[in-house]
Amino acid sequence: MKAALILANGGVFWGESIGSTADCVCEMVFNTSMTGYQEILTDPSYAGQGIVMSYPLIGNYGVNQEDNESRRPWAAALVVRRLTGRGSNFRCEGDLGTYLKQYDITGIQGVDTRALTRILRSEGTMNGMITCAEHFHIEDCLERIRSYRVEGAVEKVTRRAPQVYPAMGEQKLRAALMDYGVKENMIRCLQKRGCQVTVYPAHTPARTVLEGGFDGVMLSNGPGDPADNVELIREVRALYDSTLPLFAVCLGHQLLALATGARTRKMVFGHRGGNHPVKDLAAGRAYITSQNHGYVVTRDSVDPAVAEISHINVNEGSVEGLRYRRPDCFTVQFHPEASPGPQDTEYLFDRFVEMMARRREQRKGGAW
Repeated sequence: MKAALILANGGVFWGESIGSTADCVCEMVFNTSMTGYQEILTDPSYAGQGIVMSYPLIGNYGVNQEDNESRRPWAAALVVRRLTGRGSNFRCEGDLGTYLKQYDITGIQGVDTRALTRILRSEGTMNGMITCAEHFHIEDCLERIRSYRVEGAVEKVTRRAPQVYPAMGEQKLRAALMDYGVKENMIRCLQKRGCQVTVYPAHTPARTVLEGGFDGVMLSNGPGDPADNVELIREVRALYDSTLPLFAVCLGHQLLALATGARTRKMVFGHRGGNHPVKDLAAGRAYITSQNHGYVVTRDSVDPAVAEISHINVNEGSVEGLRYRRPDCFTVQFHPEASPGPQDTEYLFDRFVEMMARRREQRKGGAW
């Protein structure tokens, strides 16, 4: 079936429908990953967004349950140059086209994704609409497209009740994790380091967490504009004011920055892919990271008395991490849990676990 992708700037790309045939209006973003399309689709940070895969061949190894990063895909739409009709891999349990239909995700193939990516890079992330309608009025479509905004995304993707994940092997520590749109591998990274992980819904009061007897708290990734989450920012501030070790990633990193007086801004086209170079300023070395974000902490808004910049993006110098003056508190913009992407920065989980273990020992010794 013929389909059209209409951009907010009036541009139209024609192609073939894949997945659901329902009209879809969303924010169009591009991802430069060559693999990992299933993990990308199921990353809650993509809620309300249509993903343009810049790599031309998508779906070639199929899909399987093991690669899901959450209970379902959250991306609103998928745009590809070519969708492989059949997956070829020993782990394959189905094809991507059927997967899109199963979860009612609108998609389009046959689009010049290289040209589309160049537009989104030069003009910035913009809204778009995928439609299978044989006839449409472009002005009516543009009115719907331009009025769209990603709203209430965290509330949409977060879990409804706390969930406990046992440690893999011997349990050494207990960690709380705030679910703003958490990926499963973030939980696994703590589990395999001996942590029992209690995952809380996003709007859980800080008091509930602080009274839970945990050794540390992690703030997860998630979708949307961080500044929209006024209530969450207030609760994050309460966690910051405690003595618990804190580690935050992506949206959590932004929320903690806002809670301590810094500002965030929307980027022109964001960072989405598995090949973004980040420099650890203290170590003096660069790492290749997995990223998915459209907002960033503004460098000049970070109060040196509150935090110092610990990581920067090698390509354009944006803030990729903060080390807070408050003991045992650090945050990063990128995804150390990867999935998909390189695992170069998993050492940050080791750092967090060391902080929690040290605090537990201090409490045993009566230092608290």
